[in-house]
Amino acid sequence: MSGVSRNDGAVVATVGGADTNGIGQLRRSEIAAAVALWDACGLTRPWNDPIQDAERALAGPTSTILVARSEAGAVVATVMVGVDGHRGWVYYLAVSPDFQRQGWGRKLMNAAEAWLREQGAPKVQLMVRSSNAAVVGFYAALGYSDQETVVLGRFLDPERERMKQELSGPS
Repeated sequence: MSGVSRNDGAVVATVGGADTNGIGQLRRSEIAAAVALWDACGLTRPWNDPIQDAERALAGPTSTILVARSEAGAVVATVMVGVDGHRGWVYYLAVSPDFQRQGWGRKLMNAAEAWLREQGAPKVQLMVRSSNAAVVGFYAALGYSDQETVVLGRFLDPERERMKQELSGPS
């Protein structure tokens, strides 16, 4: 049975009541390590500030970043989770290349789903770049399916919108 227990304000993901291999909440002091991991995994884009993303997630009452640490305490995997009042969302699932194919992605997704379930989210959604077939396959193996929707967006900050347009062309 999966669950998330809160102990002194920290979020600790659990499976069967036991600590899930060191999965816990990212500390503010680990944001730089998380961003380096996201860069290494190709998740960042120049028009999104991942440090601000992490700071917002950790500061908000409806979001957090779960982290797996090595025995030495290094950040080896992350997943950002949040609830928008209607459903749960998953972002920045990243596993260090040295730790890939060892079950960390699945463990982090189990912890993310447990956290979202505790928040009352009836459904979880995530976005994957359409060109990333390997990641689509990973999520399909976990039971996720194409929701037959198109995600549209734009920046409310005109400078960021201009930067995105210049770097990637119109969406």
